[in-house]
Amino acid sequence: MNQTIGRISIKEKIGYSLGDTASNLFFQTFMLFLMYFYTDVFGIPAAAVGTMFLITRVWDAINDPMMGMLADRTNTRWGKFRPYLLWFALPFGIIGVLTFTTPNLGATGKLIYAYITYTMMMMVYTAINVPYSALMGVITPNSLERTEISSYRFVAAFIGGLIVQASVMTLVKKFGGTNEALGWQGAMAILSGLAVVLFLITFVTTKERVYPPKEQRSSLGQDLSDLFQNVPWLLIGITSVLQLMFISIRNGSIMYYFKYYVQDQALSFRGETFNFSFESIASTFMLAGTVMTILGAILTKWFTKTFDKRNSYVGFILTSAIFIAVFYPLKPENLGLMFLFQVLGSFGMGVLAVLQWAMFTDTADYSEWRNHRRATGLVMSASLFAIKFGLAIGGTILGWVLAYYGFQANQPQTVETLHGIRLIMSIYPAILAVGCAVIMLFYPLNNAVMVEIEEELRDRRE
Repeated sequence: MNQTIGRISIKEKIGYSLGDTASNLFFQTFMLFLMYFYTDVFGIPAAAVGTMFLITRVWDAINDPMMGMLADRTNTRWGKFRPYLLWFALPFGIIGVLTFTTPNLGATGKLIYAYITYTMMMMVYTAINVPYSALMGVITPNSLERTEISSYRFVAAFIGGLIVQASVMTLVKKFGGTNEALGWQGAMAILSGLAVVLFLITFVTTKERVYPPKEQRSSLGQDLSDLFQNVPWLLIGITSVLQLMFISIRNGSIMYYFKYYVQDQALSFRGETFNFSFESIASTFMLAGTVMTILGAILTKWFTKTFDKRNSYVGFILTSAIFIAVFYPLKPENLGLMFLFQVLGSFGMGVLAVLQWAMFTDTADYSEWRNHRRATGLVMSASLFAIKFGLAIGGTILGWVLAYYGFQANQPQTVETLHGIRLIMSIYPAILAVGCAVIMLFYPLNNAVMVEIEEELRDRRE
């Protein structure tokens, strides 16, 4: 296949990628800080937060596929998917601030407020991110080009993560001082404003080029039937649930690990002693990992050309599992090893994120090739649901495990609780990562297969 077909400009690749910077200003905040915010700032028990994460996914189970099917059936002068970036950018920002606002209510009132705002946040996240994700599948028909776009996307996504890791705790202190609740509201107002602007840039700089076959006629039932008969999508979908459980548990445990296990540290260097708060250590730890994640995302195209997508995925997720598991025996004073293992394990996470979404778009092509019908929005919305479901289950497990081991917010923790925190930082997520590798051994869409599919689809469209 001529790989110049379907090439798009660097400007458009960057423009598209900025949408994921916007999304990750919140997605990364959710993964790294949301559980901590709800337990240590908002004031909800860990078990109640875990249950809330689980219950709110029931609506998402309906909401995500509905959004995908709605987007597939949208027809405007801007295309099927781009207009949602314009329509929902501002609501995304407003509801984002409300989610991190702590009302002056009693325990029951706070819990109700959290349920409402978090559910609204997930709904508006779906309304803008399902079309955004589907947009990558219709910018170009070229699979390798989509992998490169995915690399741009996740470099930008991880830059969003860097912004969160480098600025959130600083902004919280700047806006709130000793009032952490006020600080979180101010910090998220800044990030929300930035997210709105970035979504609008993506809308302006991108274009849709791949359309369903002109003769396509399908029902909602037919679309769903196609999806659940799409074996490659089922494999990457199940893997994504486990992957996001693993990421959610591991990343959500970082603040607890450093606040209660590592704690503040006094380090000596050349006869001088330097005092570091757990917040500064945790932020630097996350930043170090994200820098390596960005490097992994940049190099993904080379790995996929050399080793294929499936082999690259399996190899890197097993590598990450090893470097996460070895955190278990570390002592609080082993900061050097903590940072070393974080850096080594994080490189592969950048590759995994790029491959995950590139594979999802490949399964949309596979579905069209197999069924002579295209439903990019449904495929990508179901994919986003798998990711959000994994994130929610991971958050639920994190809250329940903390409660099981006797966690009490803002109190010295027992030996048993610290043991639980060490497990959720290491062994538990590593087991899930190994499960991902086993499932992906059966993924059938290698580079050669995708070239054949793309050639036949191009002939049909012409």
